Amino acid sequence: MLDFPRWKRLAISFALALGVFFAIPSLIGEGNANRFGLGSMPRISLGLDLQGGSHLLYEADVNDVAKTRVEGMEETMRSALSRAATPIDIGDVSTNNGSLTFFVRNPAQVDAAVEIARRQTTGVASGQRDWDVNVVDGNRVVMTPTRGGINAFIDEAMKGATDVVRKRIDALGTREAAVTREGSHRILVEVPGFQDPAALKALVGRTAHLEFKLVDLNVTQDQLTSGRAPIGSQILKYENGAPIAVQRRAIINGSQLTKAKQGYGQNNDPEVEIEFNGEGGKRFADVTRDNVGKPFAIILDNVVLSAPNIETPILGGAASIHGSFTVDSAQQLAIALQSGALPVALKVVEERTVGAQLGEDSIHAGILASVIASVAIIVFMLVTYGRFGIYANIAVILNIFVILAVMGMLAMTLTLPGIAGFVLTIGTAVDANVLINERIREELRRGRNVVMAVELGYKEASRTIFEANATHAISGIVMLLLGSGPIKGFAVVLLIGICTSVFTAVTFTRMLTAGYIRRRRPAELHI
Repeated sequence: MLDFPRWKRLAISFALALGVFFAIPSLIGEGNANRFGLGSMPRISLGLDLQGGSHLLYEADVNDVAKTRVEGMEETMRSALSRAATPIDIGDVSTNNGSLTFFVRNPAQVDAAVEIARRQTTGVASGQRDWDVNVVDGNRVVMTPTRGGINAFIDEAMKGATDVVRKRIDALGTREAAVTREGSHRILVEVPGFQDPAALKALVGRTAHLEFKLVDLNVTQDQLTSGRAPIGSQILKYENGAPIAVQRRAIINGSQLTKAKQGYGQNNDPEVEIEFNGEGGKRFADVTRDNVGKPFAIILDNVVLSAPNIETPILGGAASIHGSFTVDSAQQLAIALQSGALPVALKVVEERTVGAQLGEDSIHAGILASVIASVAIIVFMLVTYGRFGIYANIAVILNIFVILAVMGMLAMTLTLPGIAGFVLTIGTAVDANVLINERIREELRRGRNVVMAVELGYKEASRTIFEANATHAISGIVMLLLGSGPIKGFAVVLLIGICTSVFTAVTFTRMLTAGYIRRRRPAELHI
């Protein structure tokens, strides 16, 4: 019991000193941390319920996923059929009714076209393929997504959408934001401290699907008015609602972008400057070289921003997007394009804005509860156990610092349930010292000497302490694995508190007690 080597004392003291040091930035706040040169140190972030902010729940348009996948398969099949050993000539391509249909002009090539189509499919759940490939009317190939395929498409699209949304939120400079999937086709976005939900919705919910397409100059006014485009073209609209016909196939799209930023045009009007990758730049140069004097449309989310004439070939892989932009809207579009297009359309199904005042009230209530709990525990331990109560109180205070330090180093976000877990941890942190002190009392009543009573008190109580904390840890782990949101926050703080309280309440107080007995060698203990 009294054998506490110097290296062990130094190691424990050093660990606790580090805990106090790393807890400081979280205690003094961001402004003071920057003032004292501690701004780069990790610290605890406040959650939505503590500092206010925006809460948005998005739902994916499942029908849009299937439609987008069919349109993507059209480009895939065109490329695959043209690159075949014997190129296959097709015509009359349709993506209506949720299926891709194309006409094979040479009946002798139908089997080859079907084989190429089947090579584009993959296996999904239960041995099912993601596409069904059939032949109708002898030379018309029909590709239809299966139910398993659609589910796989949705899962893939939601993973991509979650990543894109996270990139867009990160571009705002809010490091505490939470972007998580909810169920199979929903995404929860929580941005603490962001009090402009309209701007957040405009940025996050924008699909940002950018395309450059040649304008179809052969479409008649009647076709434009009726909205019926010939095969291979489509009718879109400008921002003001005026119709325009463009070729269905895109010259280039946003997936080939490498850079997008807000800039200014010749008249100092806000614009978005973009750069393409090598493949996209070459494609753009080739098409503009072959179509000098013809207009091409810049299309964002199926809305035509502008349709300028190609005066000279656009070389170098760079271009600019003009429109009725403000500086803010151009910056938002640049962020959306830089982070990539959403693979699926999202719509807001739940929206909440938590005011800063509500968060401030929550913080004050949490701090008040923590202070009251801490003071009550300190007074109780001091009155009940004297010197050993002082040791326990020091351990409780250090435990608070260590919990804050661990939470800061893990870059955790503190929420109101987290404060509840914190207060509960403070209350249970002295349980170990109560068990130890009562066991020492019991051994003293049995006539043990001081050293033996303390030795047995710590030894025997430690078993009960570890068993009790093991049951708490099991509960915390279950909440962590099966819970979500606030439940997880509570569980994480609880688990951290269990680990740190065992260290401070058992190991640290044992070191203090051993030092006292070794120095004073008391004949009896008043405990």
